[in-house]
Amino acid sequence: MSGPVGFDAWTALAGDSPTSRTEWAAVVAAWSEPHRTYHDLAHLAAVLGLVDRLAPDVPDPAAVRLAAWYHDVVYDPRRADNEQVSADRARAGLRGLVPDERVDEVVRLVLLTAGHDAAPGDANGAALCDADLAVLASPPAAYAGYASAVRAEYGHLDDETFTAGRIAVLEQLLALPRLYRLPAAEEWEPLARANLGAELTLLRQRAGGASGA
Repeated sequence: MSGPVGFDAWTALAGDSPTSRTEWAAVVAAWSEPHRTYHDLAHLAAVLGLVDRLAPDVPDPAAVRLAAWYHDVVYDPRRADNEQVSADRARAGLRGLVPDERVDEVVRLVLLTAGHDAAPGDANGAALCDADLAVLASPPAAYAGYASAVRAEYGHLDDETFTAGRIAVLEQLLALPRLYRLPAAEEWEPLARANLGAELTLLRQRAGGASGA
């Protein structure tokens, strides 16, 4: 496997050792689980590519890249603590491969993706969150594909339950003072908010129709 999720990209961050090779294979296997229709290797590759674009604005790009590898390494739509478990997985997997201080930063960054609300001045956190949320600024047709893929991941939920939960997520995102924090990502803001607003309007209409049926 080559490219952003290939072993060469991983070794640039975690070295080339038997332990590192085993960890890379385990991480790739996790991202390849069959239930993932959006949070998959393509998403990981996209986030890593965007982190590379944003890297000039951050103090520890290696930590941000490692956090990208782990930010959804555990992804089970039936549980609410995926970010915490992913952070724990990062701490365990990176032990002995990178300095402890960098492991701590990776863990902190992974946990930030639960709310995508990096503090002012947190360039590392902003880079990871901006890259993770970049899909929201896709062209409308691509955004619709993203939304459909997320719905598929929650196929165990009925439409009413999913719609209520998705509305809450969209409202939380739109309530953020800024979706994107780094200067290189600021131009994504208008389209992302337009996409979120359009989806939210559609879901509210569906919810209203369901409640009035």
